[in-house]
Amino acid sequence: MNLTRRELMAAAAVLAMPGVRGAARAAGLPREVDVAIIGAGAAGIAAARKISAAGKSVLMLEASPRLGGRCVTDVETFDVPFDRGARSLYASASNPLTELARSQQVDVVPAARGQRIRIGRRNARAGETEDFLALMVRVNRSMAEAVRGRADVAVAKALPQDLREWRNTVEFQLGPLSNGDDLDRFSTADLLSFAQRDPAASCRQGVGTLITRLAGSLPVALNTPVTGVRWSGRDVQLETRAGNLSARAVIVTASVNVLNTGVIKFTPDLPKRQAEALSHLSLGTRERIALDLPGNPLGLGRDEVLIEQSHSARTGLLLANTGGSSLCQVDVGGAFGRELSAEGEAAMIEFAQDWLRNLFGGDIAKVTTRASVTRWGAEPYVLGAMSVAAPGGQPSRRVLAEPLGALFFAGEALHEALGGTVAGAWISGERAADAALHKIAGAKAERPAAAKPAKKRRAPAPKARHPEPLPRSGLRWPNAGR
Repeated sequence: MNLTRRELMAAAAVLAMPGVRGAARAAGLPREVDVAIIGAGAAGIAAARKISAAGKSVLMLEASPRLGGRCVTDVETFDVPFDRGARSLYASASNPLTELARSQQVDVVPAARGQRIRIGRRNARAGETEDFLALMVRVNRSMAEAVRGRADVAVAKALPQDLREWRNTVEFQLGPLSNGDDLDRFSTADLLSFAQRDPAASCRQGVGTLITRLAGSLPVALNTPVTGVRWSGRDVQLETRAGNLSARAVIVTASVNVLNTGVIKFTPDLPKRQAEALSHLSLGTRERIALDLPGNPLGLGRDEVLIEQSHSARTGLLLANTGGSSLCQVDVGGAFGRELSAEGEAAMIEFAQDWLRNLFGGDIAKVTTRASVTRWGAEPYVLGAMSVAAPGGQPSRRVLAEPLGALFFAGEALHEALGGTVAGAWISGERAADAALHKIAGAKAERPAAAKPAKKRRAPAPKARHPEPLPRSGLRWPNAGR
């Protein structure tokens, strides 16, 4: 294979990334392929693995210079792997990635269960914690009642009125922390449709490391944004900055925020049903501020998780002493997370240090030796964190997953029970791959037989077949709230 200088540079970039050496091979742009996949995150890699295992040619087209999408493990900034994006495998007992991790020599360890609550500069007493947990039970019941037999509403309208001193904490827990957005912006029905996330696990080498290792030797064209998709019931033509590509099917795994910008032009336009579904989905904001605090100045345990009884939206979640190290991570989200990220890295670090000082005392800025932040909302090929559905938009996840001729969509936003999770992205990618393979097999079977010269007659046209719905995953997920 003859690679251009640009392709060689892209290959060097991906091979230089921590945890990616020996992973998916950089590929040139062929003239045609059985299945093209837009995006090389969890959904794209899952789809590519299935397509390749079926003996079909496949190519992932990735706009950025790296694999993994929103799963990125940084092993250089700190002394331990730092997951800059997804860091948990939820419902780990039945999560397909748990078993795959073992095959990639990635250690899966149970995540800390529950979280402590800080009230001022002290820990919440047992009675105060029980009061908060009882209130959360009331909140869940209130949300279920709000949409039972009624139209969907924003979560903010489904909460009980009397949340007392816990209102800001409840709003942070349900909104920015769990969904990356504020409660007036997303659907109660969607939140209630999520499968139970417990028990959660983490990867000792990092979730991003796991996802990139799973790419194996799959071909990927890095630094190759797709600008146009000409689709029909038979095939697809893709336009990229590196040239054009023909495929028998395409699986689009770009984030819903990227798709909503229109940076990828679909010709013809997406049908009204799918366009409206896409408009009801967006990405929330969940940013991470990592501080190296040697000597354990906070006096917390290994992987200890903490929130506060907050008095405003300017709050966060703390994951302390990651993996027994001195790395402490402060997560922020929602409108506050967006505003803070827009102020820049220095403002984000200052907030985290001030927030910790207010909770624990001491000069946190003085003892910080290293720091790093994420700004996913500013990543041009991502533009956010986990997906949320607007009020009334819960069916949009299912609608967008419906096949459109040779065009298929996949990603965490398209899983009705596991939206916002790596497992949701992975399963969605496998489902789209199954549907694309079914389409390819059907197209081959329906191809008219060649006319026999002796009879001078054209073979009868085959009867049209309707595409089957996307196959369901064999996994069984409990139907419980998030």
